[in-house]
Order: sequence, then structure tokens, then C-alpha cells
Amino acid sequence: MSKQTLSTLRTLLVLTFFLLLGLAIAFAYRPAATEESRYSSLGGDFTLQSATGEVSLADFKGKVVALYIGYASCPDVCPTALAVTTQAFNELSETEQQAVAGVFVSVDPDRDTPERLATYVQFFSPLFTGLTGSREAIDQVVKQYGAFYRMVEMKDSAMGYAVDHSSRIYLIDQQGNLVKTLLHNTSPAQVLTEIRALLGSNK
Repeated sequence: MSKQTLSTLRTLLVLTFFLLLGLAIAFAYRPAATEESRYSSLGGDFTLQSATGEVSLADFKGKVVALYIGYASCPDVCPTALAVTTQAFNELSETEQQAVAGVFVSVDPDRDTPERLATYVQFFSPLFTGLTGSREAIDQVVKQYGAFYRMVEMKDSAMGYAVDHSSRIYLIDQQGNLVKTLLHNTSPAQVLTEIRALLGSNK
């Protein structure tokens, strides 16, 4: 190997070293993602159907909203999420309850009519509103909130199919902004704490 080739290799190694060093420093000192910036691209208003007509997220402006996306035939995670949220709601004072709302969006419009959803959510809490709509409208809400779902065929089941879906409780502030997501099995105490924090931040 010639001296010129060795010199070129050394130069490339030095340049590579400083490039990697610069990237490491930039990564180490990058701004930390805040809760606000993390959800700034998600959420937003939408309009779907309830048993009493069209309902928009904007209709709940001035209230803290706990939104969940699932389906009424869900065997486990949906009932858990709704039960957890209901327990948190029940710990609120009467005045606080007037400032919160629960919204359950079904991604299974073939089985979940608005009337069925009204009956389903009332089993948990009168503070919940059940919503669904066209496949296109549902898909738009799912996209807005960074959720997902897919139909899973169940040949040996009377149900015919199940729905595999993400499971998050979306907390929305009084101005309609998504500010936090919680796992469906978050403790009721933690959900209560988060809701009260938002109730105390009314602008």
C-alpha cells in the first residue's frame, strides 16, 4: 500500500471520527420531547353519530374528555379501560363531574349501532357517550389519534370476527387538545390524578 493511499485512509478515518463525534454531541444535547410537543401532531375535532344524532368533540369544549377507541364486543381491554375511567369519574366531586366527559368511539360499525353503543356505555357511566359512523369517518379519527385496528376472522366462533386494536385512554383538555395517553390498565387513581391536573389547568 502506497504512502499516498495510507494518508488518504488516515484522513478519511479522522473525518469519520469527527463526524461521529458531532452526531453523538448533537444527540446528547437534543431538546427533550415535552408532553405538549409529543402530542401536538395528534388529535383534533371530529364528528360521529350517537343515538341522539351527530356529536362532535367540539361539543365537549370546556370539559376534560377521556376518549377511548375500541368496540362493544371486545372481551377484555375495552371493558377494562371503561371500568378504570368510570372508577376515576366516580371519585370526582359532583362539580368536577360536570366538567368531564367520556367518549367511546367504536371501530365496529357493522355490529355497533349508535343505539347499541348508548346501552353499552351507560352500563359503565352516564358520563360516557358512544359514537360510531361510516368506515371513512372512523378511519379518520383513528388516524388523527395515532391509533390502529384490524379485523381478525374467527372461523370457529359465533362472533365471526374480532377486532385487534390499540388500547389507550386519550385525555383531552378543555380546549380540545390531546395532552396525554394512558394504558387501558392504568390504575383508576392515576387516571383520577391526571384528570384533576387538567381540571386545575383551565385557562
